[in-house]
Amino acid sequence: MIEKTYEPATVEGRIYEEWEAAGAFAAGAGAKLGAESFTIVIPPPNVTGSLHIGHALNNTIQDVLVRFERMRGKDVLWQPGMDHAGIATQMIVERRLMEAQQPSRRELGREKFLEKVWEWKAESGGNILNQLKRLGASCDWSRERFTMDEGLSKAVLKVFVQLHKEGLIYRDKRLVNWHPGLQTAISDLEVENIDVKGHMWHLRYPLADGVTFEFPVEFDEDGKPTAYETRDYVVVATTRPETMLGDVAVAVHPEDERYAPLVGKFVDLPIVGRRIPIVADEYSDPEKGTGAVKITPAHDFNDFEVGKRQGLEPINIFTPEATINENAPADYQGLDRFEARKKVVEHFETAGLLVEIESKVISVPHDEKSKQVVIEPYLTDQWFVNAGELAKPALASVREGRTGFVPKNWENTYFSWLENIQPWCVSRQLWWGHQIPAWYGPDGHFFVETSEEEARAAAKVHYGEEVELTRDPDVLDTWFSSALWPFSTLGWPDQTPELERYYPTSVLVTGFDIIFFWVARMMMFGMHFMKTEPFSTVYVHALVRDEHGQKMSKTKGNVIDPLELIETYGADATRFTLAAMAAQGRDIKLAISRVEGYRNFVTKLWNAARFLEMNACVRVEGFDPRTVKTSLNRWIVGATANAVADVTRSIEDYKFNEAANYAYDFVWGTFCDWFVELAKPVFSGEDDDAKAETRATAAWTLDQILKMLHPFMPFVTEELWAETGKTGPARNGHLMLSEWPQLDGLTFPEASAELEWLLEVISAIRSVRTEMNVPAGAKVPLVVVGGNATTAERIGVHESAIARLARVAGISRADTPPESSALFVVGEATWALPLADLIDIDAEKNRLAKDIKKLAGEITGLEKKLGNEQFLAKAPEEVVEEQRSRLADAAARREKLESALERLN
Repeated sequence: MIEKTYEPATVEGRIYEEWEAAGAFAAGAGAKLGAESFTIVIPPPNVTGSLHIGHALNNTIQDVLVRFERMRGKDVLWQPGMDHAGIATQMIVERRLMEAQQPSRRELGREKFLEKVWEWKAESGGNILNQLKRLGASCDWSRERFTMDEGLSKAVLKVFVQLHKEGLIYRDKRLVNWHPGLQTAISDLEVENIDVKGHMWHLRYPLADGVTFEFPVEFDEDGKPTAYETRDYVVVATTRPETMLGDVAVAVHPEDERYAPLVGKFVDLPIVGRRIPIVADEYSDPEKGTGAVKITPAHDFNDFEVGKRQGLEPINIFTPEATINENAPADYQGLDRFEARKKVVEHFETAGLLVEIESKVISVPHDEKSKQVVIEPYLTDQWFVNAGELAKPALASVREGRTGFVPKNWENTYFSWLENIQPWCVSRQLWWGHQIPAWYGPDGHFFVETSEEEARAAAKVHYGEEVELTRDPDVLDTWFSSALWPFSTLGWPDQTPELERYYPTSVLVTGFDIIFFWVARMMMFGMHFMKTEPFSTVYVHALVRDEHGQKMSKTKGNVIDPLELIETYGADATRFTLAAMAAQGRDIKLAISRVEGYRNFVTKLWNAARFLEMNACVRVEGFDPRTVKTSLNRWIVGATANAVADVTRSIEDYKFNEAANYAYDFVWGTFCDWFVELAKPVFSGEDDDAKAETRATAAWTLDQILKMLHPFMPFVTEELWAETGKTGPARNGHLMLSEWPQLDGLTFPEASAELEWLLEVISAIRSVRTEMNVPAGAKVPLVVVGGNATTAERIGVHESAIARLARVAGISRADTPPESSALFVVGEATWALPLADLIDIDAEKNRLAKDIKKLAGEITGLEKKLGNEQFLAKAPEEVVEEQRSRLADAAARREKLESALERLN
C-alpha cells in the first residue's frame, strides 16, 4: 500500500543507496548490446567548494541528460571528479595553521606543508560530492578523479614537457595579474573589477632641452583653434600616480596635430629625473583626457604593448609585496604603493606641477575571493603557453561545425576570445599544485623533463659534467590540469579501453563565465593531443538570479541555498524547478514560490498513484495499448504518446524548460485533472470490460509517466515504480535502468478529436462561470444552438460528464439563444448559459465595465512610464522588467474582462 504522504527526507537517502548498491551509476549500466556511447565529464568542482545554486542547475541538467540517455539504452558514462583549487586550498590550510597557532607554511617547509594539505583534503575536502549525491547526481563514483591524483599528474607532466619541446611552452618576462598578498600570478577569472570612488590626477611633465610648443586653448564652432598658448610642458592624467616612477615615455596619437612638433622630443620625468621620449602611438586617444598618455610598460597591460611596439625598456618599481623597490629614488624605496602615491602627489603639488585632481568612479582590479586586495599588473618571469598557435584548430572546430554551442550565440563569444588570445601564463608562485618539471643549472639554464633523472642526464650533456640542479618552485595554474579533463580522466596518456570507448565525449554542460578559461582550453588541448574535439556540443546554461532578477550575493542577502531547498522541499521539486526554468539564453529568476509549486506537483503525482491503487489499477501482463477500445482510453494512450514525443524532442534539443513543462502539463492537466476525473464513473460503474480496460490503461499510463518524469524527478518516480511493482507482473530492476518509452504510431485521431471536444466544452463552461461570478454550487442549464449530428452524438455519450464536471443542470437544444445568456462557440455549435436566474445581469455588466475602465487607466500609466526614455535609462533592469510584466498582466486581465462583457452583450 502506498503511504498516504510522500516524505522526501525518508526516501531520498534510501533510494540513492539502493542505486549505488545495484551499480546503477556504473559506466555502461543498462546499455543495450552494441549501443553507442554517451559521455559527459562533470565540470570538476573545487575541492574547497560547497554546492551553490549554479552547481545545482549545472548538475541537474547533466543528470537529466545522462538518465535520459541511459534509459534510451546508450552506454553512458558520467565522469565525476574534483579540482585541487590551488589558491583557495592553500589559503584555507594556511588559515587553519594560523588559527591553530601552528608553524606557518614557510616555517614548515614545502614537504611538511603539503602533508598538511593532503591531511585537510582527507578530512574536509570534497564535501561537495556528497552534496551532489543529495541532488541525485548519477555519476559513476567508482571512477572519481582528482586533478592531483597520480594518473592526472602523469598526464600534466607529459603535456607540459611535450609542449615545451614543441616550442609551445616557454619562459618569458611579461606582465601578469599579481596578487601582492599571496605573492603569485593569478588568472583573469580570479580578478574582479570593482567600481570605487577614486581620483584622476592631472600632472605636468616639463619638456627637456628648453623645448616649447604652441598649444591650442580656444576654438571656433567647427572646432578649429583660434588661440594658442606657449607651453614648456605636457599634461598627463593617471589614476595611479605612484606608477610614474616607472614611466619610460609619453605617447601621443600620430595624427594629433597639437603634439606633432613634440614627437621625438623628451620630457624630464619629475622626482626621478629620467629623460624619457615623446612617441607617436595609436594607443593614445586625442579625444580622451589631454591626448598625452604616460607609458609605464612594467605596470599596465596596454602600456606593455605600447612599449613592445616602441622598443621601450620597461622599469619595474614594485617588489612582490607591492612596495617600492630599488629602481625608484631612495626616498621612495620601501614605501607601500599607496603611501608612495600620497608622497608623489605631494611632490607634484609642492613643485607646482599638479594641474587638477578630478574625482571620479574608477574600476579597480581586486582579488575575486576577498575583494580586499588590489591586484597589480606586474612584470615578472613566468611560464607561458603559446595559446595563439593552439587556438587555431580549436577555432576551426567550431567554425566548421564539428563542435557547436547551444545557444549558438555563445560561439561569437568563443570566437572573440580566441581570435584575440594572449599568451597564457601557466605558472603560479604557490606550493599546492603540479610543480613545474623544470630544473635550473648554476648559470640559470633550465631543463624541462618528466623526471629529475632525465633533467640530470640532459644537464650532463649540456655542461659536459654533472652539476647541481634546482627545481623550479612554481606550480601550474589549476586550469592547466583542468584543460586535460576530458581525456586525462579516461586514463590518458595510457591508451585505456575507457579512453577508446568514451572519448570524445558527447556534450559539455557549463556556465558562460568559463567558456574561455576552461572550454576553449579543453578544445585546444583536446585537438593537440587527441587530434579530435573533446565534445561535439557545448550547452551553456544561464545564470540563476533571485526572483527580482538581481545577481545573488552574500552582501545582498539574497542567496538561495540549494541544500536548504532540498531539505525543505525535496530534491525532486528543486531539480524540477531548475529544469522548468532553464530556457536557452535566459537567466533564471528563482522564487521560492516556484519550488513550493513543484513540490505540490510531486504531491499531485503521489496522490494520483494512490488513487489508482485504491481503484485496483494494476499493470496487466501483455497489455497492448494499441488494442484499447473506449474513446477515453484511446485518447489517453494517444496523449501519452504525444507527451513522450514532446519531452524526448525537447531534451534532444537541450530545451529543458520545454521538456519539463510538457511533462508537467500532461501529468497535472491531461492525466490527473481530466483522465482521472473522467475515469471515476468507469471505476464505479457496472461495465466490467470498460472498467478492466480503463484500470489497465491507467496503470500503463502511470508507468509511462514515471519514465518520462524520471530524468527530472528521480526519487519520487523510483519510489512509485517500486510501490506499483508490488502488484502485477514483476519489475525487471530499477526504473532508472528501464527502457525509455517507445510509443511511435500510438495515435487514435477520432478518439482524440472527441475527447478534445469534450474538454473544450467543459473548460468553456467553467470559464464563463468564473468570469460571470456564478456561485460555485449553482447548476446552470446549457442550451445548444445549431450543431451537427456528430455534436449531437457526442452530447449523448458525454452528457453525464459535462453535467458532473461543469455543474450543468441539463442540456437542451434551441434554434436561438435564450435571453440574458452568456454565449461561447465550440466546433460548429453555439452554446448558451442562461444566467438571469443566477446573477444580476445589469450589475454584472456594470462591474465588468468599471473594472475594464480601472485597468485601462493602469495600462495607460504603465505605457507612459515604459515610454519614458529617462526611466528606462536610470531604473534598474529588474524594476523595468517588473513594470513590463505588470503591463502584460493588466492587458491580459482587460482582454478577459472585455470577453466576458461581450458575452453578456
